[in-house]
Amino acid sequence: MFTGLIAELGTVKALKKEKNSYHLTIAAKKIAPLLKIGESIAVNGSCLTVVAMNDSNFTVDVMPETVRLTVTENFKAGERVNLERALRLNDGLDGHLVSGHVEGVGAISKIATEGIAKLVTIRAPQPLLKYILPKGSIAIDGISLTVTTVTNVGFSIALIPHTVGETTMGFKKIGDRVNLETDLLGKYVERMLNYRDGSSLNKRSLLENGFI
Repeated sequence: MFTGLIAELGTVKALKKEKNSYHLTIAAKKIAPLLKIGESIAVNGSCLTVVAMNDSNFTVDVMPETVRLTVTENFKAGERVNLERALRLNDGLDGHLVSGHVEGVGAISKIATEGIAKLVTIRAPQPLLKYILPKGSIAIDGISLTVTTVTNVGFSIALIPHTVGETTMGFKKIGDRVNLETDLLGKYVERMLNYRDGSSLNKRSLLENGFI
C-alpha cells in the first residue's frame, strides 16, 4: 500500500527483456540504500518487488500482466521515474490510499496554465471513467492528485509548482502516456452491490443504513 507522495525521482539505468517480461534497474541515491530484497516499491505507480540492490540502484522484475497494463515496456535508459516505498503503519497518510495496481493507461491531451497551477487534461480508458469524479482522488504515474473536472472521454487535474518540480509531471508533454489507478472505495462499493449470493447487502440496504 502507498500514499501517492513521491519520495524520489529515479533514473532508468536498464530495461532487459526476457520473453514478455523485464528486469528493470533504476538509479536512486536516496531510496536504494534503504531497500531490502523482497520489498515492494512503486515505480510510476506500479507496485514492483525488489530483487537486487546496492547503495545507488535497485532492480525489479516486471511480469507480463504489468507490461500489459502499464507503460513500463516503453522505458528508456535515462528516463526519470516516480518512486515511493511502501506505506508503514507509523507513516502519515498525506495523499490517499494507493494500491500500486495500475488499471490502465491514459494519454495527455492538453496542457495549460492558470496562475501558479499547471492544468493537465488526460484521455482515459472508458471502463475507468465511472470511478473518476470531480474532487475525487486519482493516482497518475503513482502521484496522488485531485480531479478537477470529468468529461465523457477523460478528466483534468491541476498541479501546484511543488508537484511539477518534484515529479515526472514536470517533464510531460501532449501525447505522453501515463499510468492510472482510480480510488479504491468506489470499486469495492460497486463489487458489493453487484455480488449476488443471497446476502442482504444491496443498494436498498445501503440506502436504509445511510451509506449512500
